Amino acid sequence: MSGEKLVLAYSGGLDTSIILKWLSEKGYDIIAYLADVGQEEDFKAAKEKALKLGASKVYIEDLKKEFVQEYIFKALKANCLYEGNYLLGTSLARPLIAKKQVEIARKENARILSHGATGKGNDQVRFELTYLALMPEAKIIAPWKEKEFLEKFKGRQDMIKYAEEKGIPIPVTQKKPYSTDENLMHTSFESGMLEDPAVTPDNSMFKKSVVPQKAKDSETKIEIVFKKGTPILVNDLSNAKKISGALEIVKHLNKIGGENGVGIVDMVENRFVGIKSRGVYETPGGTILLRAHRDLEGLTLDREVAHLKDMLMPKIAELIYNGFWFSPEMEFLNSAIEKSQEHVNGTVKMTLYKGNAIVTGRSSEDSLYSQKQSSMDEEGGFDQQDSKGFIKINAIRLQAHQKREQK
Repeated sequence: MSGEKLVLAYSGGLDTSIILKWLSEKGYDIIAYLADVGQEEDFKAAKEKALKLGASKVYIEDLKKEFVQEYIFKALKANCLYEGNYLLGTSLARPLIAKKQVEIARKENARILSHGATGKGNDQVRFELTYLALMPEAKIIAPWKEKEFLEKFKGRQDMIKYAEEKGIPIPVTQKKPYSTDENLMHTSFESGMLEDPAVTPDNSMFKKSVVPQKAKDSETKIEIVFKKGTPILVNDLSNAKKISGALEIVKHLNKIGGENGVGIVDMVENRFVGIKSRGVYETPGGTILLRAHRDLEGLTLDREVAHLKDMLMPKIAELIYNGFWFSPEMEFLNSAIEKSQEHVNGTVKMTLYKGNAIVTGRSSEDSLYSQKQSSMDEEGGFDQQDSKGFIKINAIRLQAHQKREQK
């Protein structure tokens, strides 16, 4: 144990600050690793704190562009929502963070990986499945599953008290005891006062958004241009700005979506480990992109492909939520999603207003929509008399079933 190298996924927050100190006192040579996935963080201060708490080296990795291009946009192509509501912000960041942690471990010739996720949550699974998928020989130390650590810290209140006693600066206080996770996709809030599912969240806690009641009174009108299911341009009609580039698009949509109160979700969800948990999420940019992308698919996707995608989506969302980003089944499903996006090209018009992201029009050179066929004023190549036989054939089995039931 003495002097053995260990790479810790370190955020500078409550859990990992305490864990870094605890591991340091046990004699490990700790390499702290901070992943920049778009959170508001004083990385210089976090680095200084890590060194003060016992880290021998600190890595700070800027993963923002990779996070948007290779994780957020891939999930949005599949229209992923876990249990109908959650846009998977934390779930998407964890495999990327863990992947880079493995790369650092190999570079530093370290065989031990550690994280601050609890034994009750989903993140432990996401981190450790990624570790073992990409570095099968890794040894994992997860303090929240170590008997010695659990005997000392029964929960976050014990950790807050310990930090205060040791003079360890932390962002969590007794007055604001909820836990947050922030990245480019979302900010999440859980634990503390939010553990009671009946308690209404304090609106002042939100970081990316205002609540719809406090949103501005004027509309924000935008156009989003997609190429093969990926957003490539935002035309902000409210201030005559054109925004391109994956990272810049997400940042801008987070800003204007937040100003309009778009994307706040309060839900009780089913964790992979079997526990129900209450989470509050703000995902302004992701909510806008999801609605725009899904709408454009209505114009450009074949009916059966669209319906198959709708069947696959819950499974893909579940795999992401449960930590199976690096798995054979995820590779297979991602290939199908990429194939489906070949003709998802076009522009979606939207209006943002007091919590709403409203699609107001769409256009595409790859559209499958025929205005002539849909029109009630002209035939458009569709012979309505053909529908007689269509209905009769589809009714055959229904009639047979009814006759049997009447016997």
